[in-house]
Amino acid sequence: MSVNEKALVADRSIGSVASKLFKFVLVGGACTALQYVLLIALVQGLGWRAAPASMLGYLASSIVSYVLNRSFTFESAADHRRSLPRFFAISLIGLGLNGAITYVGAEVLGVHYLIAQAAATGVTLLWNFLANLRWTF
Repeated sequence: MSVNEKALVADRSIGSVASKLFKFVLVGGACTALQYVLLIALVQGLGWRAAPASMLGYLASSIVSYVLNRSFTFESAADHRRSLPRFFAISLIGLGLNGAITYVGAEVLGVHYLIAQAAATGVTLLWNFLANLRWTF
């Protein structure tokens, strides 16, 4: 096994993944707070519908998320030309999940938009972590 292969195995150990997940949740908490502030401001303050407001908040928080996850969570030295497009491809899928779950919850099922958003947050957190761990960083 080469040095690079040993480093990859060590990087994927349970302890390493748990540490990264903890950091990802911390970063995600800050980014989620940003998303929710924008969501509430747009819905309550400007009268937007929940799904578009949520999606705009998600996009804004994704920019912050990339910077913090690259440097803090994954401590990546990967070239931005490689990691940035991958991160945003994953974020676009997450954006679709987020919008769909928020729309179905708030518009179709009639639950409060913040409850629908909480469900969307849980799904996208898991998707984003696993996809970025395996592919981006």
